[in-house]
Amino acid sequence: MQTDLTPADGTTDPQYDQTNDRYVFHHDSDGTAALTTTIVHALASIADTDVSQGEFSLYDSVDPDALDRIFSPKADGADRTGGHIAFTALEHEVYVYANGDIIIYPPAETPRTPTTN
Repeated sequence: MQTDLTPADGTTDPQYDQTNDRYVFHHDSDGTAALTTTIVHALASIADTDVSQGEFSLYDSVDPDALDRIFSPKADGADRTGGHIAFTALEHEVYVYANGDIIIYPPAETPRTPTTN
């Protein structure tokens, strides 16, 4: 199955931006996969989740149909050039931009509670 999951550097592996503690992907709007398919596969690759086994559904976090429509071409066929949507999925913060960039931040580490003796 072609997912059009392309990290920003053009490789097929997730690109981890260590400086900013995030994963960077780019959705190919000219490809065959829907934007939401790219997002699901990006999350699955980072969170080590098998989407084919029903372990995760994007519907748990956002309406995939609405998300695809928001970033689809305008009525006159022109691409959308601005805007972004942010949501949380699998405890990851996901930012989707009109230009096809997908930025995923891993879950924040839980602050440790001081122990008393």
